[in-house]
Amino acid sequence: MRERLPRHDVVLLGVGHTNAHILKMWKMQPYTDVRLTCISNYSVATYSGMLPGVLAGQYKTADMEIDLVRLCASANSRLIIDDVDAIDFEERRINFANRPSIRFDALSIGVGSVPNQDLLDGKNPRVVLIKPMQTFLERLETATRIAVSETEGDEFRVTIVGGGVGGVEIALCLQQGIHTWLAGRKLIIRVISSHSALGKGVSAAAEKSVRKEFDSRNIEHIKDRVVAVEAGNVELESGGNIEGDLILWATTAEAPPLLHNIDLPKDDRGFLLTKDTLQTTADHPVFAVGDTGTIENHRTAKAGVYAVRQGPILWENLQRILHNQPLEKYQPQKNFLKLVNLGDGRAVADYYGFSWSGKSSWRLKNYIDVKFMRMYQNYSPSMMSMPAEDEAAIAHMRCAGCGGKVGGSVLHNALARITIPSNDQVTIGLDEPDDVAVISTRGNSIAATVDFFTSFIDDPYIVGRVAALNALSDLFASGARPVAALAVATVPLGRPRHQEELLYQLLAGGIEEFRKVDTALVGGHTIEGPQTTIGYALIGEPEEAPWQKGNCEEGDNLILTKPLGSGVLLAAHMQALCRAAWMDELRPVLLTSNWDAAQVARKFQVRAVTDVTGFGLAGHMLEMLRASGHSATLQLDSIPLFSGACKLIETGIESTLAPANKEVSTMIDVAPRWESTPQYKTLFDPQTSGGLLLAVAPEKTDSALEQLRVVSPHAAVIGQIGAKGSEVRLVVK
Repeated sequence: MRERLPRHDVVLLGVGHTNAHILKMWKMQPYTDVRLTCISNYSVATYSGMLPGVLAGQYKTADMEIDLVRLCASANSRLIIDDVDAIDFEERRINFANRPSIRFDALSIGVGSVPNQDLLDGKNPRVVLIKPMQTFLERLETATRIAVSETEGDEFRVTIVGGGVGGVEIALCLQQGIHTWLAGRKLIIRVISSHSALGKGVSAAAEKSVRKEFDSRNIEHIKDRVVAVEAGNVELESGGNIEGDLILWATTAEAPPLLHNIDLPKDDRGFLLTKDTLQTTADHPVFAVGDTGTIENHRTAKAGVYAVRQGPILWENLQRILHNQPLEKYQPQKNFLKLVNLGDGRAVADYYGFSWSGKSSWRLKNYIDVKFMRMYQNYSPSMMSMPAEDEAAIAHMRCAGCGGKVGGSVLHNALARITIPSNDQVTIGLDEPDDVAVISTRGNSIAATVDFFTSFIDDPYIVGRVAALNALSDLFASGARPVAALAVATVPLGRPRHQEELLYQLLAGGIEEFRKVDTALVGGHTIEGPQTTIGYALIGEPEEAPWQKGNCEEGDNLILTKPLGSGVLLAAHMQALCRAAWMDELRPVLLTSNWDAAQVARKFQVRAVTDVTGFGLAGHMLEMLRASGHSATLQLDSIPLFSGACKLIETGIESTLAPANKEVSTMIDVAPRWESTPQYKTLFDPQTSGGLLLAVAPEKTDSALEQLRVVSPHAAVIGQIGAKGSEVRLVVK
């Protein structure tokens, strides 16, 4: 399907309740000619209403999480994981901490709120902030285990600062979830709030039920104001001091630090002021939703229920503002159902001053929460507005990145039919192909290589970085030092402004990697075409004795520096099947250069090197073996794999190039019990930005591996070079 650049860019900054609604609607009815981009600090979004239930053991952690990697992939929208530094509203650009800025035509800011931290210095390991909720459980466990190890006594004393509904629910549910970390100590819980009410905002009847629960569980409520914090102890305004082992911080909501750097009108607490259309009062095409915004002349609580109700209004107004149409108004509801989880299969319900508690209230809360989450945990790809022929082909989508290569046999057979002209200045060329060509000119030598591919993920900056790393890797595998690069890019049809932005992001990514190895971008060529492609021709200086694939010797140990499985993970991502945790593991490895590993290899005088890319580990290893005339043995269970790779292969997912890569299996000896395993099949998985495969002398292996793991933590010995023979074989055990 031909790619065409959009006319408008809509950006969601933060994926809370309101912005998540836009993603859900986008799957069902995407705006015509608009690109949707989501920006988040985390690859998952957490539903706060279920967090206490997770603490109480009523839900699994995954039950309260929205996988943004899968949701954005299923909605055909872009996901950027990074910190935002500032926003330029005149130029309509969002500036990041670690990547180039992006442009927007309409922006929705929903970055939530944080607890007030005026009394905290951020360095106290005994204090655990409730937010960000994505990391709360991990931080809670870590802090609890440290506090248990550093304190003594039969009791473990937890102080919760903040007596709102959130603090109350955590107090009631904590007893169920923390006991496994307490090493048998008795849990004592105190809740401190500056107001007399427990569960601020609930009716008197509901508060009475909550107090009854506190009394029955010996949870103490202290009405006072905290004025100082030290270790696990808090000092009170009244002069008292509450000694404890751990503090959970759930105080009044305040604006997150990002809002301080945004030059828009704010209320007295630092939240963005909006009209009743949710648009900022500054008249920019910017909306502030959920806790982030405060509507003029409306003083509503910072509660998720308001954010949920804002979703349909935001959906409508994003479309209207792009077409200069009048915006709809949002009217906050005057009251709403409140449900307080008691942590034991019961809940307190509160509606218009009427309150009741028991198992029926819990069942109602559970029904509402689970139904809400199911709307956002449906990651099936959108079929809306998709031509019938594309619907039929969705399971056979062509992979990009190195998985989009032409098969090895196709390349070999095509070259075999051509009479390739020779030149005496070509030292290494197609007569004995290697990772790079080496050419001698007037007594000097240059190394040359080229690599390019179609965009494998909807993030041109990341694609540009990986394209540069993939091209550089060929030089690193030959021991050459890169000097200059020429870019080759294809940009889809679109308005010049959008073509410029795409090309800027692609090239900025490549230059980011070239800068690290003192490589100059000296030119290139760009054309319009059906799909985004980017790549580089590279020129380098080879060492006096460049590495070649065919220099293996019997007894050499084979070291692989990166895990296998990037091909199947990226193929799964195209179908919204790659989980956030898997992508979080994959992304930094894709962006890890092979330069440092090559420098270690040079230090230990490694004999033969290649990089593992499109033809998979088996294909590239057999290139080494054919060039050297040796056979080799692979230990299948020693090969590092990305999480999720085997699970995906078991479900039948594979990269487009994998079947062609399996053609080399005629040269592989493998026991039948291994042949059908997903571990064996990863040998044929095409790798984008894969690692180096090194043949290392036995006496140097341990030292080399130790230093390689400093720069490539997954590095592992995976096999051994065997004897020379008339027939090259790869034995898999």
